Amino acid sequence: MTKDDDIQQTPEGSAELWIGAVPSLGPGGRDVFLGLGSHVDEPGARLARLLLDRGHEGEEGVFYLLPEDLAARYERTGDRLAVTLLAHRDVVAHSLQACPEEGRVLSGALPSDPLDADRVVLLRRELTTGFVPVEQSGEFQPVLLVDHTAGPDAGPEELIALFEEGEAGIAVLNAELLPDRA
Repeated sequence: MTKDDDIQQTPEGSAELWIGAVPSLGPGGRDVFLGLGSHVDEPGARLARLLLDRGHEGEEGVFYLLPEDLAARYERTGDRLAVTLLAHRDVVAHSLQACPEEGRVLSGALPSDPLDADRVVLLRRELTTGFVPVEQSGEFQPVLLVDHTAGPDAGPEELIALFEEGEAGIAVLNAELLPDRA
């Protein structure tokens, strides 16, 4: 799944960040994707799973979300690539109205985005890699959020196999890239 210059890091928490190819999404290329397993109980992960219900299905099993619903931000610092999963405060508030029990648990549990006070940070994951997200027509390649029920030890190959079997979903998230801080 990863190339020789990619060193997989297991970030704090159970969700992981990988760089690789999702063959069923198209030929070649390398994609950045986050695993979001049902076993991850961080407040931001729970909210991200709730927000996935706002997705609109494109290709079979691939869900697209509006940037206000869920978005991602790439940030490079030297040889590290970080991906931050973000949501707009109004979207969070609206989604939590439908789930008052979650609202009580998640209220105030999510930090503000330091670059946009109207958004909250759901997750942040990093890995060491030479990979730089590609820009085409002014847009950076999306982050693929893999929603799955595999256990915490599932690796990227297993998640892709689950997706191809219809047992995992992929949400395509718009992403932006902060300038390299190296």
